[in-house]
Amino acid sequence: MRERLALRVLQAGVILAVLAVSPRHVFDLDRFLVPKELVLHATAFLSALLAWPAMRRAGVSKSDKLLAIYLVLGLLSALFATNRWLGWRAFAISASSVLLLLVSRGLREAGLGRAVLKAVAAGVVLAAVTSLLQAYGLQTDFFALNRAPGGTLGNRNFVAHVAAFGIPAVVFIALSARRFALASVGVVLASAVLVLTRSRGAWLAAACMLAVFCIAMLLLREARPWKRAVVLALCAVAGGGLALVLPNALHWRSENPYLESVKNVASYEKGSGHGRLIQYRNSMMMALRHPLFGAGPGNWPVEYPRHVRAGDRSLDPSDPGMTFNPWPSSDWFAFLSERGPAATIVLALFFLRVALAAFARLRSGTDGTEGAALLALLAAALVAGAFDAVLLLPLPSILVWLAIGALWPEMRSGELHGAAALLIVAAAIGVFRSGSQLAAMEIFATHEDRASLVRASQLDPGNYLVQMRLARRGKRQERCAHALAARALYPLAEAAREAGRGCR
Repeated sequence: MRERLALRVLQAGVILAVLAVSPRHVFDLDRFLVPKELVLHATAFLSALLAWPAMRRAGVSKSDKLLAIYLVLGLLSALFATNRWLGWRAFAISASSVLLLLVSRGLREAGLGRAVLKAVAAGVVLAAVTSLLQAYGLQTDFFALNRAPGGTLGNRNFVAHVAAFGIPAVVFIALSARRFALASVGVVLASAVLVLTRSRGAWLAAACMLAVFCIAMLLLREARPWKRAVVLALCAVAGGGLALVLPNALHWRSENPYLESVKNVASYEKGSGHGRLIQYRNSMMMALRHPLFGAGPGNWPVEYPRHVRAGDRSLDPSDPGMTFNPWPSSDWFAFLSERGPAATIVLALFFLRVALAAFARLRSGTDGTEGAALLALLAAALVAGAFDAVLLLPLPSILVWLAIGALWPEMRSGELHGAAALLIVAAAIGVFRSGSQLAAMEIFATHEDRASLVRASQLDPGNYLVQMRLARRGKRQERCAHALAARALYPLAEAAREAGRGCR
């Protein structure tokens, strides 16, 4: 019963993580990210409590020790970070993600792995549906207008990444589903989203995913479900084709937007591709200047302006000293610059072990389709993460880590110990922290009086917008306290420096 309840929590968590959005537009991306982070932590906490006996039976593997080292290095990095609020926020996402991996693996050992994969596939399809609804004209406060069609994820690239690494889970379920027609519709929807979003990183990830999946299927020693595989391939083609021919409500600047994206899919001499190369180089320099623990999880936007020249495209010209985005355009350069080379190498070794285990299972002749799906999912997630934020975000983290746990039956080498209990505590703290952030955002967006804003700053001392608004109102002594707090969060932000001029 406990394991079934844990499964229900995971299923509800995936659906809520897709749909959770705050309507407060003043917070831009955070109105999408913070609610999903709250769902991530709550899902990890509740499901781990319920699945604890199953997790103990599943035990720990040698690869789990790599994750433990990665988390310890991340925690130390967060403790030494300039902005510890951002440091804890990013570390908590990693901790809850690993906890979900342990829960998912425990449920797999209890015979519920396929049910977990169904939840992942349902989340992928639901995210695709919200994107398509926006693409074909639905307008609501729960969508972002300037990054359409991102649906309830708020950014077209985010939903494209989910489609790219989520298709293997959908295909895996469809290959043996009783309701094959219903499962194949999910492939159609995800493929349509891949085309409509024009996300070149997702297209590259999908191409790698397709190549890996096809090669893996050819290497299968067990009976291959070719008939269904061919039908699913036709469904994918149909989804992409329908996306091209059906009129939609998207307004691209180019006359031939999809052809233009195809031509520039690997372009790096100009535009965003060239900007990425400059950003990667500067992020690498950050890592060299912080070789032990990096700049701190989540602290890339805090430290990046210190290491670049004026005019860098990653900087926001309307807000000197601040970056456009809160992360670099790559998971791996974020890990490298924020958590240091050692943590990045440890995490890469973990994924390598998972890939090798999946390949070995593929060749063993038992449940080889699981190995094929896992290899394809890893390829898509890691390639997409090379060009944008994926595992840095809450929803992709939920889907990827749950899928790995459900598809990866590594033999245990020891008993589950207190480290897992610490992860549960970290998830509980994450619930409280994300809930406080969400409450502070609501107060900031709906109240103008100083007393309410002070309450918001107490709930979320790391909220830069709240601190800056208070730094510009009230008596000098009151303003100075918040100006100094804002400057401590982002020392290079010109607005915070100006607000705190003359304050001690």
